[in-house]
Amino acid sequence: MNSRSRRPADIAEGRGPDGDAWAEAASATDPRAAATALLRQSWDAARARAAQRLEHGLGGVEVARLHAVAADEMLTSLWRFATETLYPAPNPTEAERLSLIAVGGYGRGVLAPFSDLDLLFLRPWKSIPRTEQVIEFMLYVLWDLGVKVGQSARKVDECLALAKTDMTVRTALLEARPLAGDERLAEDFIARFRAFVVKADPRPFIAAKLEERDVRHQKSGAVRYRVEPNVKDGKGGLRDLNTLFWIARSLAPESPLGARVMDDLLTPRERRTFEEAFDFLWRTRAHLHLVAGRAEEKLTFDLQPEVARRMGWRGRGDEPAVERFMRRYFLVARDVGGLTRALSAKLEARQQKPTLSLSRLIPGRKRNLGVEGFIEDGGRLSVTGPEVFAAAPEKLLMLFRCADAHDLDLHPDAFSAVSRSLSLVTPSLRRDPEATRAFLDILAQGLRPYRVLSLMNETGLLGRFLPEWGRIVGQTQFNMYHAYTVDEHTLQAIGIINDIWRGKLKAEHPAATEIVHRIDDFEALMLAMLLHDVGKGGDRGQLEDGAIAARRACDRLGLDPRRTEFVVWLVRNHLALSDYAQKRDVSDPETVRAFTELVGDPERLRTLLILTVADIRAVGPGVWNGWKGQLIRDLYQRTEAAFRGEDITRADPLDDYPALMARARAEGAVAEVLDAAKADPATRVAVAAGDRPGLFVDLARALAAAGADVVGARVATAEDGTALDVFELQDGAGAPYGQAEPRRLERLLKALEGAARGQAGRASPPPAPFNPRRAAFDVRPTTIVDLEQSPTAAVVEVSGADRPGLLADLARVLADAGLSIRSAHIAGFGERAVDSFYVTDARGRKPKAGAALERLRGDLEAVLDHKERGGAPLSAPVRASLRDVSEVGRLRPARRPVSRGPEAG
Repeated sequence: MNSRSRRPADIAEGRGPDGDAWAEAASATDPRAAATALLRQSWDAARARAAQRLEHGLGGVEVARLHAVAADEMLTSLWRFATETLYPAPNPTEAERLSLIAVGGYGRGVLAPFSDLDLLFLRPWKSIPRTEQVIEFMLYVLWDLGVKVGQSARKVDECLALAKTDMTVRTALLEARPLAGDERLAEDFIARFRAFVVKADPRPFIAAKLEERDVRHQKSGAVRYRVEPNVKDGKGGLRDLNTLFWIARSLAPESPLGARVMDDLLTPRERRTFEEAFDFLWRTRAHLHLVAGRAEEKLTFDLQPEVARRMGWRGRGDEPAVERFMRRYFLVARDVGGLTRALSAKLEARQQKPTLSLSRLIPGRKRNLGVEGFIEDGGRLSVTGPEVFAAAPEKLLMLFRCADAHDLDLHPDAFSAVSRSLSLVTPSLRRDPEATRAFLDILAQGLRPYRVLSLMNETGLLGRFLPEWGRIVGQTQFNMYHAYTVDEHTLQAIGIINDIWRGKLKAEHPAATEIVHRIDDFEALMLAMLLHDVGKGGDRGQLEDGAIAARRACDRLGLDPRRTEFVVWLVRNHLALSDYAQKRDVSDPETVRAFTELVGDPERLRTLLILTVADIRAVGPGVWNGWKGQLIRDLYQRTEAAFRGEDITRADPLDDYPALMARARAEGAVAEVLDAAKADPATRVAVAAGDRPGLFVDLARALAAAGADVVGARVATAEDGTALDVFELQDGAGAPYGQAEPRRLERLLKALEGAARGQAGRASPPPAPFNPRRAAFDVRPTTIVDLEQSPTAAVVEVSGADRPGLLADLARVLADAGLSIRSAHIAGFGERAVDSFYVTDARGRKPKAGAALERLRGDLEAVLDHKERGGAPLSAPVRASLRDVSEVGRLRPARRPVSRGPEAG
């Protein structure tokens, strides 16, 4: 843009250094570039000062205001230069009047370091050339500065018309704040807009904002406790608090920040919680932007440690700083949920929020529910007052049992009454028979235990009544395997068991759906599920600390000693079925015998199966798959047969693929896709060929060279020397291998057949792009050599950071040591690979303990300790919080069964 021809020759000389600089910019060959350079100095300096204040501990809201002030100063300087120097109108006509107005969050006077600037260029009526020139020049300069702008240029009547029908526009204008330009134009418009809002029915706007919130939650993850939360748009994030602001402004548009309505709708305690949550989230968001160097709203693993460090968190014991910080984050998110619930209820009470069910449309309906002090109020369960709990504290638990029995949501008045009555939960109440019975009924007999226990968790009652639970509320595990906090994972597992029992998951889990109804003590199962992870973060390890805590909880809840021992056993051994199935050779009779001895009786086996299925499914989306289900079913069925007294012989996995094996014997080698029609998260590929030294190494190399990520594998060899290798494969994006590019899968099958015939090339795997999320984890390599598990082979189990080509490198080390892989069992847990190999020496015998196996251990750990190249993490890697290897080698069989004796034989 050449603006010089449009400038008057007599540009007024500026006074002072800034004025001189702007005069020089106006005279420059390229005024736009000159203005950009001038603004960049002051803009960068102001933002740097705000970042420094943040680093020194200034509150999040104050820092957001500093960024908004910096933007105000930059925009007003640019406006003056554009409207008074480049395109002056000393006596503007009506058509030349123009105002610059901040809208949206920026209009409220808060701004994150890399947030968009939401601007409205307001004119009285249709645009004229000067208006377009001013707007165009300003936008180009802002873009040159690297500022993202959300802008609109509208006339007054157009804004008002849109505000009547478009709730997004109305929301943005609620925060309107004049920045520069024609003051009377801006003030008249804002006055007309506020008058419209005052007269308008607020219910459609409130309904639209709450619906928008629900849609946003679905997009960013409907669960509040996802371990990589979206600070801005996630459930319990800033946008939820902003929604409350917008609702308040719609009810009192003339009140600064809706303060009058907020004071009216929220109690002083709730208002204080609101302000603390708002400040914490703003501070987190500001640090997040600065650490990422962009407008990043998702608190991903690679950013969490540095944000935690900048916010002053330090580790305590074995709990790293990042986990302590994230726990605080989720407790704040929980508070935000409580505020939203409280505000919604008060809006309904004022009939300013549309109700969603017929029962809530009946005014004044308050049905007695058979418990003194409990009432149904507008379709929700409420109480006559907090004195109900003061007179009978056990009613704190009975309230939630009543909600479940009558399928009622909890009225926010009751929610608040519970939260304010937590001091009534004393040691005597925790042992009160009525209270404990109500709690166990909710857990094991409830219609919707996930929903009701989640409500108890939100009020704080669950952690207060069950102190063991209180220690895991909001607890995170710094690893890529678990998608949710520990408490949310556990509650989801409870819900999954309930769904299995009610037949809702019969299509996915037909065996579990049948077996669950054969369990004698369903209550013990549900209690063990609730307590299975309470030992996480303990000094003695998850399993031992969990067993100790479970015993304490069961004793307090009044369980008899036999049932207590059963729950304790389940908690101590809740990983056993998964570990044996995924990391040991289920076809080996010794595996089945060891597991059978550990379990002790069929009732434990049945209960452990249901607990294991729910536990794995609740880890996160896509973690459970048909592969894991088949392994677990195989071990369950073989163990059940052992309890029936049947002889356990070596199962031959090759029997499952007779056609494939026949082709391999005829053609020498064959590779094909298995179960192609199934919608599993990985592609299953089988390779059958004559066994030979180095076969597995060549196959693993071919997979690595093709960029296939091995997330599961099983290897078996028949007596005639035919080997079967089955791999579960994904691509670099975590999708089933070949799904996006079927030709890649075709090429891989040919490469595997060539490798099986000994025609493998020596191509190295393609270098993996640097993954900052994985680089955030310090995954300690470990190796276990177990000479007791199998009488014919050594079991080598390794654990370390997963990476492309890892399996091939491990197989090469084993081959170089003169060991033959009899079977392999590959499992992935987020950033961690856990691989087990049954190996024999060159003569087919079990290796003996000695220097050779010690050297092997060192060589394997050297491969596992490979450091990723190509980039540097934002902060020092943090040790991934996941058990390094399986517990199989540490588990000891029970001395005697604790469930029904007659079946134990």
